[in-house]
Order: sequence, then structure tokens, then C-alpha cells
Amino acid sequence: MGVLKEVLKYLMAAAYIAAGVNHFANPDFYTKIMPPYIPAHETMVAWSGVAEVALGALLLDPRFRTLAAWGIVAMLVVFLTVHVHMLVNHEDFGMPYWGLVLRLPLQALLILWAWWYTRPEKGSQAATPLG
Repeated sequence: MGVLKEVLKYLMAAAYIAAGVNHFANPDFYTKIMPPYIPAHETMVAWSGVAEVALGALLLDPRFRTLAAWGIVAMLVVFLTVHVHMLVNHEDFGMPYWGLVLRLPLQALLILWAWWYTRPEKGSQAATPLG
């Protein structure tokens, strides 16, 4: 793995672990932004926090890196529902509309960043959870 990709892997892992911990430190923030059609907001916030911490940590283990990266991609795709909900109902969230609009391309960049870690390195075998 190249130096840049390696450094960015640690940055990504730290960001998801911190974000996941924040789900438990500030759960009200997350429950307030959830679309009303998603049930059990508190439970969903807790599970998404667990997922972020777990996937961030698993990203650091070469045996689970690909699986963790795909998990992050899937999680970010699911989180798009929250971003779209906030954009459509922007007046309810006290955030600038342009900021909510910019979150969508940012989400795409985050998905691409995670997807980068699903790709095997040139000249190496793809890591698998089973060895």
C-alpha cells in the first residue's frame, strides 16, 4: 500500500471511530436529523454508532480491510437518506441550504474514498476475512 493511501486509511479509521463515539456522546443531534419514516431513532443512532466504530477499527486490520471498506460504502449509501431528508426539509435544521447541498458531493467523495480500500493493491492478493 502506498504511503498516501496508508496515511489516509488511518485518517479514515480515526474519523469513523470518532464519529461513532459521537453518536453516544451526542445522540440527540443524530435523532433530530433522522427522517420520520425511519423507526426507533434512538436504537438506529446507537447501532449506526456501533457500526462506525467497528468498521473504522476493522479498516486497520488487513484481514478485514476490504470487508470494512464495503461496509463503510454501504453505510454511507444508507446515510444518504438522512442527507436528502435534511436537504428537502432544510428549514427545520437551522443550517444554510448551501451547506446541505454541499453534503451530497461530499458524501460521494467519502464513498469513493472508502471504495478505494476495496481495491486490491497491484501485485498483491486481495485480503479476505478468512485468510
